[in-house]
Amino acid sequence: MNETTSGAQAHPLKNNNDVIGVLLAGGLSRRMFATGAGRGDKGLLEIGGRPMLAHVIARLRPQVNALVLNVNGDPERFAEFALPLASDPVEGHVGPLAGVLAGMRWVQANHPDARHIATASTDAPFLPDDLVLQLKAGLCSSTAGERIALARSGGHMHPVIGLWPVDLADDLEAALREGVRKVLAWTDRHGTLAVEFAPTMIGGQEVDPFFNANTPEELDEARRLLEA
Repeated sequence: MNETTSGAQAHPLKNNNDVIGVLLAGGLSRRMFATGAGRGDKGLLEIGGRPMLAHVIARLRPQVNALVLNVNGDPERFAEFALPLASDPVEGHVGPLAGVLAGMRWVQANHPDARHIATASTDAPFLPDDLVLQLKAGLCSSTAGERIALARSGGHMHPVIGLWPVDLADDLEAALREGVRKVLAWTDRHGTLAVEFAPTMIGGQEVDPFFNANTPEELDEARRLLEA
């Protein structure tokens, strides 16, 4: 796995017509909705007066040509966002790679000229507004031939936030059906580039740009940060 930084000299992103945004909301949110407390969708929880998903959409939409929402179950719960939906092609809640594959398959059917998808989780309300720019620039500047760029901040990888070539869809589906579940176990087959992002400033405080609200406590923190 190689690494670049968001401050490195790189080819600029000239346009976003070949990138489709995929919002991953197909998980079970086990840590947010503890055993015995029911199940739900983290992205629909409210922060700053609107669903967390709305914040993610507002940040990613200007960076891509189109958006699709990866969800499973009743699609009506996301009707207010008026986005096309794509469910996991591999059943059984097998993890985020299934959502990545769902995005790739939707793009192949609806935007066949698009070359990449940019994925983001729906519980990351402070997503960088140059996410796609930096991920694509990293791939353009790399000399090692990596094909997949994943976000990194504070020394930690964010495997569900990245830039993926659509032409790897068949390989990904085969890997999932073979039992591959860990993101890096598959991306490393094709070369994983870690693109480092600096902290963002919110209310005079440095915040991880990929801060995600996985637990009720983290949700409270996200609300406090937005108030700042």
